[in-house]
Amino acid sequence: MTPTDPTDDAEGPPRRASRPRPLDELDRRILTVLQEDATLSSAELARRFDLSAPGLQKRLRRLRQIGVIQREVAVLNRESIDLDLLCFVHVMLAHHRPNSIRRFPSRIEKMAEVLECHFLTGEYDYLMKVVVRNHDHLERFLFDKLMKVDGVDRIRTSIVVKEVKTATALPL
Repeated sequence: MTPTDPTDDAEGPPRRASRPRPLDELDRRILTVLQEDATLSSAELARRFDLSAPGLQKRLRRLRQIGVIQREVAVLNRESIDLDLLCFVHVMLAHHRPNSIRRFPSRIEKMAEVLECHFLTGEYDYLMKVVVRNHDHLERFLFDKLMKVDGVDRIRTSIVVKEVKTATALPL
């Protein structure tokens, strides 16, 4: 006897997992506007796209359910809240054993200074986008936090002199 597939139905053939329908042009136009200003009311969005309020809500609900819209947040001006240094930190691990690779992200997730952390190919294992108040804060972050993470072998830090482009909107 073979194990049964959870999608098997005793009264018919196995069901296929339904795939969410792809984004249509209207979805893309709505998402483009929302990426620029997520504070627009549903009524305003519906008017802009000549939709009924329930029709717009149905689209937005589907986009959230399928994970296209992950969350809606306020984007802050970091310098206005005294986070003056933006840095990129490359991290090389001492060992490339699966446990070392898996443990590092869980330690980094707890560090408020880390805005982004990416697992890479190439010479360094991780690239992190870090924001701190000043050089002293950077030094404390690097030596009191990052270098104390088990498995960290080497780091290379670059301080951003000037942000040329900062965007959160994806090209649709």
